[in-house]
Amino acid sequence: MTENHGRATFAPAVFYKDPKAAVAWLGQAFGFETIMLITGPDDRLQHCEMAYGHGYIMIGDEWTGWAKSPRSVDGANTQTTEVHVGEEIDAHCARARAAGAVIVGEPDDQFYGDRTYRAVDPEGHVWTFSQTIRHVSREEAEQASGLKIEGWV
Repeated sequence: MTENHGRATFAPAVFYKDPKAAVAWLGQAFGFETIMLITGPDDRLQHCEMAYGHGYIMIGDEWTGWAKSPRSVDGANTQTTEVHVGEEIDAHCARARAAGAVIVGEPDDQFYGDRTYRAVDPEGHVWTFSQTIRHVSREEAEQASGLKIEGWV
């Protein structure tokens, strides 16, 4: 295994038609902090990294045929990004809503001990935010959900 020098082991790359606007919006709405921003001679965003807690995301434009914003593919998402927040989740949701996020899942307590909400950004990316509000055992989660759970840490 190689040393990662304190960086997260992996990070999602999220593509936008207007990545510069996305960077500003993600900071305002979700509290992401820009830690790297690379622009070309035409002032076009080439690469951006934004941090939240111990994780980060990469922001880019539609630079190739397979890198598309949901806005370019009828709103389709093939994945979502989950962000575990350390702050009060309801306040985080209110901040996102005030910035124009469409809240598609209001804050709600989950059987596994987290409180979560889902938001859609201006280009259609779905984001899930969670906060651990109580610690539950695997047995408690199974009983509350009616599901069989393996690999509970």
